[in-house]
Amino acid sequence: MAKDEIQDPAAARLIDEKIESLVDWRGATLARMRALIREADPDVVEEVKWRRVPVWSHGGIICTGETYKSVVKLTFLKGASLADPAGLFNASLEGNARRAIDIREGEVVDRDAFKALIGEAVALNLSGKKTR
Repeated sequence: MAKDEIQDPAAARLIDEKIESLVDWRGATLARMRALIREADPDVVEEVKWRRVPVWSHGGIICTGETYKSVVKLTFLKGASLADPAGLFNASLEGNARRAIDIREGEVVDRDAFKALIGEAVALNLSGKKTR
C-alpha cells in the first residue's frame, strides 16, 4: 500500500452495510466481486465516494461498484487502457477512458479473467504511465 493510501475501516463498514442492504442478487453479486478484488490485490484500499459508491483503489482508482435495479456495474476508470482478452467489458465501451462490466441477475463473471483485469489495473496505476 502506498504511503498516501490508508485503509479506512469506516469505508469497509459502509461497503458491508451497502451489501447487507441489498437483500437480493445484487448484494450477493457485489459481495462476490468485492471478494475477488481483495483476492486479486490484498493491498487494495476500500473507499466510499459520491453517493455511497464503493471504490477500490491502489495507486489510484481501480474501479467503482454501483448497483442499479437490473445490473451491478463495475466501472474501471482506466479501462480503455487495459487489455481485456476475455471480453469482460460489456458497457461504457464508447468512452476514451472508462470501461465497465455490467452483471445481470444470474450472470457469473470469469473469476480468473476478472482477477487478471484487477491486477492489470493496479499495475497501470503504479506504472505512472499515461492512459490511452
